[in-house]
Amino acid sequence: MNIAHVTHGRTVAIEGDLSAIVERRWQARQVKSADGTVRVPELVFHRDGRPIADFRKAWARGVHRGRPVSRGRRQRRRLRAQDPHPADLRRSGVRNMVRAGVPERVAMEISGHRTRAIFDRYNIVSEADLRTAMHRTRDYVSAQPADRVVTRLRPAASR
Repeated sequence: MNIAHVTHGRTVAIEGDLSAIVERRWQARQVKSADGTVRVPELVFHRDGRPIADFRKAWARGVHRGRPVSRGRRQRRRLRAQDPHPADLRRSGVRNMVRAGVPERVAMEISGHRTRAIFDRYNIVSEADLRTAMHRTRDYVSAQPADRVVTRLRPAASR
């Protein structure tokens, strides 16, 4: 049974370093084939003009690039457990956007979260967040005027 994966396109504004990387890749899209012909694939990120078929393999290769090859099975398992996972980047992105004051609906659109429940799972509250909330509350309360004027309401006249 074939199950088609439905993808939902997103528009994301890319700026800064990431914009420069995408621009360099866009300019370097030319691929030479074995017979010497040059073609320009539509894809910005590709492998010899073909789509990157298995993201997990490409991710693992990138994570392990430059790392010394481990010898034992136990050592390999330990290193794999420490590897960053793509969801870690998504979680960090969500946290950073929320902490930066990006409206949550906009952050959900950028991160691709379609439900509030899943978005909330990615927006993890840390102890530092709790401390910050308490400091802000204390600062707010202490900034209130100390000499508050309270006026007692007169009791209603009895008939």
